[in-house]
Amino acid sequence: MLTGKTALVTGSTSGIGLGIAKVLATHGAKIVLNGFGDVAAAKGELAGIGTEIGYHPADMSQPDQIADMLAYATRTMGGIDILVNNAGIQHVANVEDFPPEKWDAIIAINLSAAFHTTRLALPRMKASNWGRILNIASAHGLVASAAKCAYVASKHGLIGLTKAVALETATTAITVNAICPGWVLTPLVQQQLNARAAKEGIDGEEAKRRLLAEKQPSLQFTTPAQLGELALFLCSSAADNIRGAAINVDGGWVAQ
Repeated sequence: MLTGKTALVTGSTSGIGLGIAKVLATHGAKIVLNGFGDVAAAKGELAGIGTEIGYHPADMSQPDQIADMLAYATRTMGGIDILVNNAGIQHVANVEDFPPEKWDAIIAINLSAAFHTTRLALPRMKASNWGRILNIASAHGLVASAAKCAYVASKHGLIGLTKAVALETATTAITVNAICPGWVLTPLVQQQLNARAAKEGIDGEEAKRRLLAEKQPSLQFTTPAQLGELALFLCSSAADNIRGAAINVDGGWVAQ
């Protein structure tokens, strides 16, 4: 389905990004990985799929490094057909206690990075008259939670960017959409669960139930593979006229 296409997935050495990269690779896409995690392990998970894998260590808060990453993709794989803006960071504090440097970093990585990758990837997509831009937002791009002002602002902004670029490309074969996960069971979330279980003196299953019960009515985690399958669908011809959508995958979180 994606043979001959190249996908750049930012923040893809683990978690959601790696899950999406694996699904796209399984369906033929060449993959450019990015992130600060265990690169060898990420490449190892993709190695058996049989597609071409690249990696660039760009710091997504640095526009010059983002530009170098796009140049690397063009140089080694002919350019980007599918852009998945997944890189993101989080910090939790009430607004009056929120460190300004944390605000700046979250906005840079969660929002500004997607602007830079998009502006750099679009000319090639327009030249080939095909492209997919998938912005991994969050349920927090649709609703807010306390003590997460920068994350909520960045994800709301990412959905706004999605809509604006979708309108700019509406008459082309380039589509731009956002995926808005709720709780996803990633290694980072598993660490939070382990810490909660230890702090509250409960087992892992009860820690999961309590975490999910706060926001996610299904009481089920979404998996990175499920998000990968949604990304694959949005890359298909069936999704040619899905433009500027913010698709929540959140077990009913924002339905409340």
